[in-house]
Amino acid sequence: MTRQPHDQLAKQYLEELLALLGKVETSYEVSPEVRQADVWFVPAPQPSTEPQILGLLGKMASSACLFEVFRNAPSPVEVRNCQMKLYALHGKLLREARRASNSLSEAELPLLWILSPSCSPRLLDGFGTRLDNSGNWSRGVFFAPEFQKTALVAINQLPVSEETLWLRVLGRNATQQQAVNELVSLPEGHPFRRNILEILANWRVNVAVGKNLTSEDRELIMNLSPAYLQWREEAVQEGIQQGIQQGIQQGMLGAQRMMIENIFRVRFGALDEELAGAIAPLLQLPSEELTRLLLTLSREEFLERFASNSDD
Repeated sequence: MTRQPHDQLAKQYLEELLALLGKVETSYEVSPEVRQADVWFVPAPQPSTEPQILGLLGKMASSACLFEVFRNAPSPVEVRNCQMKLYALHGKLLREARRASNSLSEAELPLLWILSPSCSPRLLDGFGTRLDNSGNWSRGVFFAPEFQKTALVAINQLPVSEETLWLRVLGRNATQQQAVNELVSLPEGHPFRRNILEILANWRVNVAVGKNLTSEDRELIMNLSPAYLQWREEAVQEGIQQGIQQGIQQGMLGAQRMMIENIFRVRFGALDEELAGAIAPLLQLPSEELTRLLLTLSREEFLERFASNSDD
């Protein structure tokens, strides 16, 4: 699979997850040379959901940041290109602050999170990255020296827990396969489960219908199949339930119509065409009001109030 299709999925996936925490912009242009970052995120002052629900991803999104997502491990050149986007964004934000007579501190400048399925020791050493020794971050998260404002995330090294689930879905091979199975097993009422299943199912379909599938494509299809099958089953069940509900509603209307017809026959001796024309608007009334009117109004009052409004 080329990087471009994976980019689109990763952007859609992260946008869905982060939208409740703040402002998300995908393919964000950071310089006049049309250099685009995968995802630019700015947390809301009061997000509509707690960041903790996204575990490690929510922790990363506690401050303004860029996300760059790779399907295959990036090369040193690709990492530097990501950093160029970050520093171009820093320059843009500093210029905007000066024009507004404001200032940005070093701590306020956004960080860069590079999400990779794996990171080689050579890549990590080459950029001087280290694990966080304070215990605030899990293994698999490697920070470059402070002023680079960059961290590399080796997804395959993250601990297997709900805390890292939303990042491990973007991994590869067994890492992604296990994460998708965990996602499928989440409770049906989980706030992200349904929409994320649909995104992954659509991605799986888009890959499967392509021509000249590579071994990487086939691996991805296999990894995403549990999400696709679960989403399809739930969509079918929802369709069945909607059909049943509609049938119940139609059946209730039919029973209610029969009741009105019988009351008209008992009270007025027959159900003529004029009275039949009053039934449709009567069916729109709340049950208590309908019952009261059926027992109190005269034939003339029914015709005056309802027959003239009927489309029958």
